[in-house]
Amino acid sequence: MATITVNGEKQEVALPITVSEFIKQNNVAQPEMVSVQVNEEFVERDAFDTTVINEGDSIDFLYFMGGGAR
Repeated sequence: MATITVNGEKQEVALPITVSEFIKQNNVAQPEMVSVQVNEEFVERDAFDTTVINEGDSIDFLYFMGGGAR
């Protein structure tokens, strides 16, 4: 087991694991809408299947919300 940080909280994870697998494992809401940062670098959606998470990595799941003014 490896320790990583997910949205600011420590989490244990079995390695190796890709970003795509990690999204599924964490039951991320609206996975088709989430953006992912690994160590403060955005991961391109087409690289989710090939980007591997490593011991000590910091992962952030981000959702961009649009809004408007009246």
